[in-house]
Amino acid sequence: MDKQPLTLPVQGMTCASCVAHVQKALSKVEGVEQVNVNLATEKANLWFATDVAMGTLVNVVREAGYEVATETQTLAVGGMTCASCVAHVQKALSKVPGVIEANVNLATEKATVTFVPGTADLAAFAAAITGAGYELLASPSDAAAEGEEEAVDESERKMAEARRRMRVAWIFTGVIMLWMIPEMFLGVMWPHPLVFNLGMIVLALPVLFWVGRKTYSSGARAALHGYANMDTLITLGTGASLLTGPLSFIAPVANYAGVSAMIMAFHLTGRYIEASAKGRASQAIRKLLELGAKMAHVLREGQEIEVPIEQVRVGDVMMVRPGEKIPTDGVVIEGESAVDESMATGESMPVTKRAGDASSSTVIGATVNQEGLLKVKATRVGKDTFLAQVVKLVEQAQGTKVPIQAFADKVTAVFVPVVIAIAVLTLLARLIFPDATRALTAIGTFLPWVNAGLGILTLAIVAMVSVFVIACPCALGLATPTALMVGSGMGAEHGILIRSGEAIQTLKDVQVVIFDKTGTITKGKPEVTDVRVNEPANWRIANCELRIDESGAENRTPRIENPTLLLPGSPASPLLYWAGSAERGSEHPLGRAIVARAEAEGLTLGEVQDFRAVRGQGVMTMVDGTRVLVGSRRLMETEGVDISSAESTMQQLEAEGKTAMLVAVAGELAGVLAVADTLKEDSARAIAALHRLGVRTAMITGDNRRTAEAIARQVGIDDVVAEVLPEGKVEAVKRIQASRLVAFVGDGINDAPALTQANVGIAIGTGTDIAIEASDVTLVRGELTGVVEAINLSRATFRKIKQNLFWAFFYNVMMIPLAVAGWMHPVLAEIAMATSSITVVTNANMLRRINIKLE
Repeated sequence: MDKQPLTLPVQGMTCASCVAHVQKALSKVEGVEQVNVNLATEKANLWFATDVAMGTLVNVVREAGYEVATETQTLAVGGMTCASCVAHVQKALSKVPGVIEANVNLATEKATVTFVPGTADLAAFAAAITGAGYELLASPSDAAAEGEEEAVDESERKMAEARRRMRVAWIFTGVIMLWMIPEMFLGVMWPHPLVFNLGMIVLALPVLFWVGRKTYSSGARAALHGYANMDTLITLGTGASLLTGPLSFIAPVANYAGVSAMIMAFHLTGRYIEASAKGRASQAIRKLLELGAKMAHVLREGQEIEVPIEQVRVGDVMMVRPGEKIPTDGVVIEGESAVDESMATGESMPVTKRAGDASSSTVIGATVNQEGLLKVKATRVGKDTFLAQVVKLVEQAQGTKVPIQAFADKVTAVFVPVVIAIAVLTLLARLIFPDATRALTAIGTFLPWVNAGLGILTLAIVAMVSVFVIACPCALGLATPTALMVGSGMGAEHGILIRSGEAIQTLKDVQVVIFDKTGTITKGKPEVTDVRVNEPANWRIANCELRIDESGAENRTPRIENPTLLLPGSPASPLLYWAGSAERGSEHPLGRAIVARAEAEGLTLGEVQDFRAVRGQGVMTMVDGTRVLVGSRRLMETEGVDISSAESTMQQLEAEGKTAMLVAVAGELAGVLAVADTLKEDSARAIAALHRLGVRTAMITGDNRRTAEAIARQVGIDDVVAEVLPEGKVEAVKRIQASRLVAFVGDGINDAPALTQANVGIAIGTGTDIAIEASDVTLVRGELTGVVEAINLSRATFRKIKQNLFWAFFYNVMMIPLAVAGWMHPVLAEIAMATSSITVVTNANMLRRINIKLE
């Protein structure tokens, strides 16, 4: 077995033990030799047998707990016409050394290749594609860089070319059909049989070899490369029909040269209609590309100038007037206005944007400013913008395959050769067993186009040609990708970004949707609702020290007279002072809520030393030399603080759905702070809708069980997993996943491990802050109703995929036997073949009529 060298870039190794682990894992793969893993270069060098799949090596490294750096390239491929072409291009790309996976999409005419960087490149892909008999066009990323107009123009050019070829074909074919009428109905070859037969041949030639030359060249190219595609079948069918013309002068066979032109004309008509329908199916990306602003008004050296959008840079300040599109992603630094974000979220209600508010100052490029003048500082430009990421994600989804397509791919790999074999056997059977086959044809004479009285050779050729042209691998090739194109495009229009076809198939079968609580079911903006002081014996009341700062504002600061706590005027203020000071170093939403409340009370918080956050429990620190703890029962018990006096208060607050946090100062319990996070307005409605869909719901939270169950009751959650540490979320998902298919809904950043563990990870957020790369599905709006809409979209899309596959298989299974029996006229066979492809694409487009929104 031939061996070849390979260098794998391995990520995540930190020590010699990691090196040994990776080396051992790779050495166990059969066919792999001389493995040498280098920690300094983070590379694994090895020799492997050519029959070892690259994906196997990558998976072995990943299963060992490390990552292999990969790249994905999308390529535009010209010359593909059916599912057989797809299989051939995919096979050629998969053989390129370094390629992990190759997916080819007939509907988009693109190939998506995932490979190990440094082992393969564009030149290798180009060589593989051209070697297979196809053409590598400009990559979609290059086209995007040149501007969306070129992409749209190319689509229009293809449409116009298909229309022109169809029209020219029908000009000649129309004459042929008119000339045939006297012969068909009166049996008269006007004006003379010789002229008639020659006329049929002459008129057919431009249809086949001028406007039909692409079909012939594609079929011939496939044959030269040792395989066959749909164009091969059309070439054989029309070629055999054309040959009956000259043959009719020397043998007892009917002249079907005119029929060959009809077959090609109907074929080109089907191609045009199919191209139009595919254009409608892919219009989502074109719409997105067309949304972007072309020009921007930016401030340069104090002057407002208009520049092309390509010249806007990060940090530029843009002036956006009412009615104008916001040129690129940014943050409002001056002004207030309502902005229409429907292009990103699917919601028609405008959103208020104002300077200085972190939650409402971020704007998305291509959204429309409706009212006031805004000054926007550009934060992302070019391919880094939200719109560019959405386009990339939609293209990525369209470049993947649905698992159910695997069976169709296996069929199409052998489909055309089998059809050719059936056609040849049909010809031979009719020549060897003429009486039996004529009798079979005679059974179908109730059909007006069946004539069992034709000569044996004519019947044999007609049956063979019908088999050639009626088989339709094209319908099989378009069944899944067209539905996937429409579904992923619809998702983008509704603020639902789907990463892959696999996610669409899995999401429809999800049995349990697990929600993270904070920021998912709730708004993620908790506030302090209750302050309960537990006054120890050594606490004394003292007046706060009043200071006037340089601006004339008053500052109320507790005056520290000894290590114990001094209370300023309000009994709640000291508790907030100590808790707020302790939480100053915390990034947790609950901690920030306490700091915000303390500052709202006018307190100047103390100096913090030795700050330590205890994951899932709270914080401990030194404030003004005094040890302060803020957190859960577990933290207090671990640190030996007696909390028995606050237990009834804790239970009461938790029963109200609030998160109760204990505060201890100098080793004694100082009080309890309750923090509540407001529920999102649509949480209860979305969860009720999931129940109607037959989906069970669960919630995972670090809160104590009493608080978690109170929130679950408010929104209708079925199951609660409470008191879970951040690292415990994955295990919680695994437990539920053991018996049911699971989707996890989280913020896409903090919940990344759980999102990855779930069968489908759904990241939910708002605006440009969403971690699009972190999940299988991303909901742009930040509303839970998007989960329901995503499931509705998944089920509707998959329903169309199944319908398309059924019709594609049913058509071929039913029609090929009819052609073998001689019951199909070649022209009708071609009409039926073209109709099958058109039906599949049209059915996919009907997905747009389905309302996925939660009313």
